[in-house]
Order: sequence, then structure tokens, then C-alpha cells
Amino acid sequence: MLKGLDPLLGPELLATLRGMGHGDEIAIVDGNYPGVEHARRLIRLDGHHLIPVLDAVLSVLPIDDFVNEAIFRSTVRAERDRLDPVHEEMIACCARHEPEREVFPLVGQDFYGRVRAAHAVIQTGEPRLYANIILRKGVIYPTAADEPAKAEVDPFVY
Repeated sequence: MLKGLDPLLGPELLATLRGMGHGDEIAIVDGNYPGVEHARRLIRLDGHHLIPVLDAVLSVLPIDDFVNEAIFRSTVRAERDRLDPVHEEMIACCARHEPEREVFPLVGQDFYGRVRAAHAVIQTGEPRLYANIILRKGVIYPTAADEPAKAEVDPFVY
């Protein structure tokens, strides 16, 4: 256990999130998703629902703001605009962490193809169908505190 970190963020998941670079994507999928078949790297979080896992990941993962579309959800079959309750919960969770970002629907094979290309897949025990989301990692911008300290004494003056 660590202070300030959601306990769902275990060592394997934290290492994966930290190892991702700008533009890498991670999928969080439900318990019915073919994770073993589609994942390059699979992290299992059986017994946990998708929304708490999404909330934990978004508490540490910056979302890409270099592109217009950086968060994607699966759809109910080919019904692009249909929102099941789980989709509404995913959108609300993303809005709490990334209020400027929209969640875009991806239909069927478009979603599957993006998951197959993702850096990693987190498979939850979520029982609801079509409870799948992809997040594209962004950057953390430097602050003034990140600037190197200036020397108190000029090293070239003797």
C-alpha cells in the first residue's frame, strides 16, 4: 500500500502505466472481452468492476491533449449513439478527471483493432456487456519547480 494511490493500482499496473509513452494506449475491458486473444500485455483485475478501475487509472494517467480524440468506448453492436448505463458511468468518470475531453464511440472491429494495437489491456471482472474503454496517454507539462536550480556563485568567477 502507498499513500495517495488507489489500492487497485498494483505493482504490475503501475509499472505498465509508468512505462507507457506519450501516445501509447491502454484498454480497460469487461470480463467477457477476449483479453488473452487481443492483448499484447494483459493485466488481470478479476473481481473488480470497470468504473473503479477506470477511476484509479485516470487518477494517475494524463490524457493526450495533442489530438482531438484520446478516449474511446465500445458500442452496443453497431449502435454508435446508444448509451447503456455503463457508458454513461464511463463518460461521467472521464469528465470528473478530464472535463475538457470527449469520449468517442468506436464500432465493433474499429474498437477491437485499436485494442489489439494498444500498449496493454486491463481485464476487469465487469459483468456488464460493452463495458470497454481505451485511453491514450498524454504528457505531464514541466512546471517552474522542474527548472534546474541556478548556481548561487558563478563557477567561472575566481
